[in-house]
Amino acid sequence: MRLACCAYSYRDLLTSRKMSLQDFIRTCAEMGLDGVELTSYYFPATDRATLNEIKRTCFEYGMHISGTAVGNNFAQADPVKRRQHIEMTKQWIDNAVILGAPCIRVFAGPVPEGHTEEEAFNWVVDCLREVIDYAAIQGVVVALENHGGITATAEQVLRIYRAVQSTWFGLNLDLGNFTGDIYAQFEQVAPYVVTTHAKTHYRGNNGRLTEVDYERALRILQKAGYKGYISIEYEYTDPAEQAVPRFAKQLRQILQRMGG
Repeated sequence: MRLACCAYSYRDLLTSRKMSLQDFIRTCAEMGLDGVELTSYYFPATDRATLNEIKRTCFEYGMHISGTAVGNNFAQADPVKRRQHIEMTKQWIDNAVILGAPCIRVFAGPVPEGHTEEEAFNWVVDCLREVIDYAAIQGVVVALENHGGITATAEQVLRIYRAVQSTWFGLNLDLGNFTGDIYAQFEQVAPYVVTTHAKTHYRGNNGRLTEVDYERALRILQKAGYKGYISIEYEYTDPAEQAVPRFAKQLRQILQRMGG
């Protein structure tokens, strides 16, 4: 397993323009990370020249692009809006190809008011099938994140995964997004994980923030044969420029104890 960082971890600096994506890439290189996840929200533009320059910066600093990520919602009741999000995701699959990103993270979405989870499930599966068919032609893996809504539990995520069934489809396991017995849920989804987001905490049954036991979590992934990126996604109160290096050091020490 290798360490990466999601651009989302530095969202305050990126959205305020105090940090550019190139600055973010350099920061991750200086931390000794292996890769970066370049979240779509923070690109200043998506013309080919801009994408090529970001790709060149990654090469300059020896950083792999572990993937990119979009903020789609495939559970919208309005078919016009679902179509818009399908086309946006396809555009970012094209962008991933230019960047050399092997994977794109997607969401499912929440159940819209006045509709059922079954309706939302069918909409999401239909949208996923279309974008995955397109991604397969482009050579990009689509990774569905457990992100609340109809992907709040391992059972919900796996139901979607089994309905879609594609070698170009896997799961982005966000290690801070499940509640309850998170480790049992990690074990359920681990065989299908193609990328991860590593948060420092999750919300327990009492609603309180609880630290994720990364020694335990990463060993579950290791046992399942996972060899991909552990991508830091920091969301809490300490400034990212302090918290991310601290968390990266912790994860690196755990991976060293695990033998890789």
